[in-house]
Amino acid sequence: MILQKISIINYKNIKAAGLELSPRLNCFVGRNGAGKTNVVDAVYYLSFCRSAVCPADSQVIRHGEDFFVLEGSYATDSGEPLAVYCGMKRGVKKRFKRDGKEYRRLSEHIGLIPLVAVSPADTMLIDGGSEERRRLMDMVISQYDRPYIDSLARYGKALQQRNALLRAEAEPDPALLDVLEEQMAAEGEAVFARREAFVSELVPVFRRYYAEISSGRESVSLDYESHCRRGPLLDVIRRDRAKDRIMGYSLHGVHRDDLLFTMGGHPLRREGSQGQSKTFVVALKLAQFEFLRRRGTGTTPLLLLDDIFDKLDASRVERIVALVSGDGFGQIFITDTNRSHLDSILSSRSGDYKIFNVDGGEVTEGSHV
Repeated sequence: MILQKISIINYKNIKAAGLELSPRLNCFVGRNGAGKTNVVDAVYYLSFCRSAVCPADSQVIRHGEDFFVLEGSYATDSGEPLAVYCGMKRGVKKRFKRDGKEYRRLSEHIGLIPLVAVSPADTMLIDGGSEERRRLMDMVISQYDRPYIDSLARYGKALQQRNALLRAEAEPDPALLDVLEEQMAAEGEAVFARREAFVSELVPVFRRYYAEISSGRESVSLDYESHCRRGPLLDVIRRDRAKDRIMGYSLHGVHRDDLLFTMGGHPLRREGSQGQSKTFVVALKLAQFEFLRRRGTGTTPLLLLDDIFDKLDASRVERIVALVSGDGFGQIFITDTNRSHLDSILSSRSGDYKIFNVDGGEVTEGSHV
């Protein structure tokens, strides 16, 4: 997939921008807070129907304005045109359209424009709770497996209803708990099977990327932990129903799944330096990219590298740029605060890239070296 043009109106600090993009590499340079991350977040929004950093849609509307609009003109891998529109007024539900036709459900759009993003917020994958790592799995699998989205939604609904019963002052109806637990078990085991298959295929690709970026200096891995490994999920959930009632929520299920990140056989959170942790995350995201390209709908994902150079030494940065410049990757978006840093890396490249200067929410195309 190639994003040929993007129009951004009243998105965060960007009042208006219309950009014609390179099919290969697009670099956005500016000071911290200038708005370069907002540009790539707009690209992200057009893929996932939401911002990567703002939990509420109303937060992306520019201060003092009543609406925002994003429009993207794409070309598929086969060269077919694709137009995506998103618009929202304050207090009104957002509208998403594909080729002029509005979606009935936003979930129908997920996976149409596959995308992988690397950003400073990814440190939460290492330092944050298990929900961050589950979200990572869900984000990738949902882009190529629509039944997974449905199973996840049905599991979440049953979990929410069970937790409401567990918190109620009145004693829950055992028959109703039975029904909800059966729903959780059926959908949870479907979620587990897809997550397990994803991780098992991802691990060797991830290790290869990490070795290439680090020159094989460290040994890393990731392991999938789930209550489903303890036996039939229905038995695991029901085993502690009395304890769940005391706690007021469900202690077991795929909503407690996790990914264990290790380096040299020890938890990465405890052992890894900032550079090693950043390398771990970048390798993980590049592995996700390759996974989506192979397992998805035959569409090459977009790759967003926001502030990719921070915390990495020059040799690792150069190896990352060399990797993503290869034939296996498609269109790439990079942000950085240092133009000379980008120039030194891109000086050996031909005219297959564009550099955009971002200042106070204004985006202008710059010149090559």
